[in-house]
Amino acid sequence: MTTESPRWFKSSYSDNGGACVEVATNLVPSRGVVPVRDSKHTDGPELGFTADAFAAFVDGLKAV
Repeated sequence: MTTESPRWFKSSYSDNGGACVEVATNLVPSRGVVPVRDSKHTDGPELGFTADAFAAFVDGLKAV
């Protein structure tokens, strides 16, 4: 079991207007998940997506 902590970051496109999410991609190699959380509620719940699902999401956003 790993004790690695998420290293959260926001997109460089974030304008810091408060409607942001943070992701922690550093957990993909050890856990295979990308946690996502609301940047306004850092102590709140996190959603965990598989690396493939998150990559598909990002690809979909880039296609818009």
